[in-house]
Order: sequence, then C-alpha cells, then structure tokens
Amino acid sequence: MILANIPSPPQGVWYLGPVPIRAYALCIIAGIIVGMRIGMRRYAERGGNPETVLDAAIVCIPAGIIGGRLYHVITDYDKYFGEGKNPWQAFNISAGGLGIWGAVALGALALWGLMRYKQLPFFPLADALAPGVILAQGIGRLGNWFNQELYGAPTDVPWALDLYYRVDEAGKYAPITGSSTGEVIASVHPTFLYELIWNVFVFFVLIWADKKFRLGHGRVMWLYVAGYTFGRFFIELMRTDEANTILGLRVNTWVSGIVFIVGLILFFRAPKGRETPAEVDPGFYREQHPKELGESAQPTASGTTSATHREGETRYGGQVEDGPQARN
Repeated sequence: MILANIPSPPQGVWYLGPVPIRAYALCIIAGIIVGMRIGMRRYAERGGNPETVLDAAIVCIPAGIIGGRLYHVITDYDKYFGEGKNPWQAFNISAGGLGIWGAVALGALALWGLMRYKQLPFFPLADALAPGVILAQGIGRLGNWFNQELYGAPTDVPWALDLYYRVDEAGKYAPITGSSTGEVIASVHPTFLYELIWNVFVFFVLIWADKKFRLGHGRVMWLYVAGYTFGRFFIELMRTDEANTILGLRVNTWVSGIVFIVGLILFFRAPKGRETPAEVDPGFYREQHPKELGESAQPTASGTTSATHREGETRYGGQVEDGPQARN
C-alpha cells in the first residue's frame, strides 16, 4: 500500500483583526490543560489536595516559559548577538524559540520552591505530574507541525513531511507566519512526529510502571527524565534543522545523553515504595480523616480547619515524619 506524504498545514497563524492566533500557542495551552487534569487526579489518588496542582500551575507555567526561552537564547546565542543582530529579539517569544530543557528545569525549580513554601514534600507531586507533563509535551509538538520546524533529512518514505513555501502579505518568504503557496520545497523526516509518538509511549509506560510497582519518592519523575531523554537522543541525531554543535553533535544531543544517565542513576538510587497519604499532605489528610486520627476538624470563621500546632507539625497541622518518605 502506498501512503501519501504528510502535508504541512497551509499556515500556522491566523488573525482576528490585529490579534494573531498562533497554532503553536494553542497546542501548548491544550497540553497544559490535559497535563493539569491528569496531575490533579493522580495527586488526589496519592492523598494530596488537587488544588495544590492549580497553585503549581500558577508558578510553574511562567517559570517554564522563562526557562524555555533562556535555554533557547543561550544555546542559539548567535541568532541574537553579534554583528548585524538585534539583541532585543531575544525577548520576542512570538517569533518562536522555547527549549524544553530550560522549561522543565526552571519549572521544576519553581515547583520545588512552592512545595518548600507550603512545607510539603516535593516528590509526591512531581511523581503525580510527570506522566501529564510528557503527554503535554507530545501535544505541544503538534505546534511544530504548524510551524514547519523540528524536521529531519530529506526522505522518500511514505510518511515524509512535505514542507511548503510560505509567504507573507508582501510576498516575502515567511516560513512560520506566512501562508502556503502550494509549492513543496522539501519532503523530510517528521521528527516532531517521532517525538510525539515517543512521548505518548513513555506516558503509557509511566502509568503502567507506577501502577505495577507503586513507584514513589521521585522514581516516576526520574523514569520520565530517563525515558524522554533516551528517545530524544536518537531523534536529535535525525534532525537537520539549524542548530549549534559541540564536537560535531547538536547541543541537544549532548544534553539528552547526559540527562539520561543522570535520570537513570537517580531512578535506581531513589527509595522503593510510595509515600502514604499522610506523608503526601499531612494537613489535608487530617481534614479528610479526622475520626481515624481521633480528632474533629472544626471549621473556623475563615473557613479553614482549626488544629493544634505541635512541635514538628507543618503549618497545615500535620506531622511530617523523618526519613526518606518525608524528605524533599
């Protein structure tokens, strides 16, 4: 059976008056929504307050955007600095350029800071969010399809991606913001699609492994890190779009390999087993199970639950045990 090539969308940006509607942004937003819903359900199943995921989104999404842009600008600095370059374009996110490495790293750091502020353990929430994060990354890769980016070498395989010549209203070449003329300029490996498929595969592996082995203490998170970077390493070797290199390899190839090794080591070093609900969010657990703890949760005038704070308790009124189960 002969399959037709995969066509690129005729355009990736539409306008409502002067307001641009970017397919890439819509894909990222869709991924965030899906990831949050999965994370809220999984964190609740672990015994946490699902509203904590909403708090996490408030701090992690801006941090992720900033981190993603910083990584892109640092690794592709020659696009913004030097003779004939405009450094202010480094702040122009609408022109494209977000590195997933920086987004995840700074987003995770923001999440860690939030959980420190809430006096709650970091790893239970990170484990709950990890599958949703990689599925969100996969959904976000559809944005690369609209932007005609993240592609590989020319090929004649049946699933090759056709890249169209796009122009703006003035007839100038505009591969991201322009509209297709119908002219196919290349048929290439759709590496964005390979990564999308890999991300979905890793998502199901994380869900399966978490249920099968009751992973906790950061092991879902580290398995996500190792799983994603393993696939990304080989996908980077296939890409031919412009990128800086070190010793002949793309920067992202090096990052993928190094982070994969780190993630794998930390996965096997993390304690086995899973945190109990009382360890995930002691205060929320006390509110949900007052009779089991021999206490009555009395609502105060402000709508919160009153509890006697003793030495070693969190500000939610729960006791965080010592040991690896409660460590951040």
